[in-house]
Amino acid sequence: MKYESVDPATGRPVERFAMATNPELEQAIAAAASAFIAWRERPLAVRTGFVSRIADLLEERAAELAGVMATEMGKPVAEGKAEVGKCAWVCRYYAEHAAAFLAQVHKESDGAGAWVRHDPLGPILAIMPWNFPFWQFFRFAAPALAAGNVTLLKHSPNTPRCARRIEQLVLEAGLPEGVVRNLFLTDGQAATAIADPRVRGVTFTGSTAGGKQVAAVAGAHMKPIVLELGGSDPFIVFDDADLDRALETAVTSRCLNNGQSCIAAKRFLVQGSVFDDFRDGLVERMRSLVMGDPSEPGVQLGPLARRDLRDRLAEQVTRSIAAGAQALCGGTVPDRDGFYYPATVLVDAPPGSPAAAEELFGPVATLFCFETEDDAVAGANATGYGLGAGVWTADRNRAERMVRDIESGAVFVNGLVKSDPRLPFGGVKDSGHGRELGREGMLEFVNRKTVWIGP
Repeated sequence: MKYESVDPATGRPVERFAMATNPELEQAIAAAASAFIAWRERPLAVRTGFVSRIADLLEERAAELAGVMATEMGKPVAEGKAEVGKCAWVCRYYAEHAAAFLAQVHKESDGAGAWVRHDPLGPILAIMPWNFPFWQFFRFAAPALAAGNVTLLKHSPNTPRCARRIEQLVLEAGLPEGVVRNLFLTDGQAATAIADPRVRGVTFTGSTAGGKQVAAVAGAHMKPIVLELGGSDPFIVFDDADLDRALETAVTSRCLNNGQSCIAAKRFLVQGSVFDDFRDGLVERMRSLVMGDPSEPGVQLGPLARRDLRDRLAEQVTRSIAAGAQALCGGTVPDRDGFYYPATVLVDAPPGSPAAAEELFGPVATLFCFETEDDAVAGANATGYGLGAGVWTADRNRAERMVRDIESGAVFVNGLVKSDPRLPFGGVKDSGHGRELGREGMLEFVNRKTVWIGP
């Protein structure tokens, strides 16, 4: 394993970073355990003040940080600025609401008094992905830090500059040394950290396979864990839907972050009477996307983050076409430098083909036709994933039935499926365990301690 920053628009290496040694890992864990003792004793208002200062710095540095993302993992600059702005939002949200979320909850009992208090756990290991390199960290860190926890960060090996910038930003905000520590670790060293009794929990965002490996180590050592994993989200369009709005949202959801999002719409289930219109509209809009260098203004679709990711996506599309699927646009690797893949629309993907059975992590939309409500539910649930789902209909009763029957952590009706600091976020089945964001996310890494006072 190596931590190396490579510009995905050109394929050229930018910078390489040295791995942490085992003694450095031991020192970092010891420093985190020591920092936790002091950090948890700080008044809540002081901790949230630091979190607010992080929000200020994020907004001040938005253009710079978007540039780092563009040259390290290919995110178009406009989307990068939006990601940084969302990080500032989540920091401010928890700075404002932490007191209410952590307040003691009084309970009836047979004693003179009883309540539940919320105490921080200690150092939490955060294993973060490359696709939203700032958002994924801060959506965990804002509530964790406000609650009184500290964190050790193991970021993705292909976004080391983003990881280093996170640590620098936190220090600039005035947080004490050891409260947030970035480490360039091997998977074996991460397992060592999880097993260490001073590390009290783990949050992991990434692939389902990686999540299962982390969960096995965490489970062996009885560590609380939050897993935010993959998704193959259905986007269901009924014949009474607002087709223009649905199409606009479909393209945004499928191609945001160059299609590299776990919560993106990936399988488009469209009712037969409007299938042709939706198909034609989707192809037209996907073809019109401007692909190019993500640092250039106006670019809507940049390169994929790594060569191996682009090659895997191309291979999945090729196998799907060989199995009988048809590409209505895109479907081939462009002849240019960098890790680009065009916006692609597939139809007629047979059951068991990659486009029907696997997560396609890139700008590839697969269309399926259905006739009845039961067909739509069956199609939506015909996957091992269960992260999010979108339903488009003007019939409220139908929407409520779909919300009830779809197996996912979230269902959005007539809108873009997205994460929001105010709402819990997470999946079921192979899409993960636990929740981030909202009050529910903040309470994942606290000890909900029962207190009972005798008469």
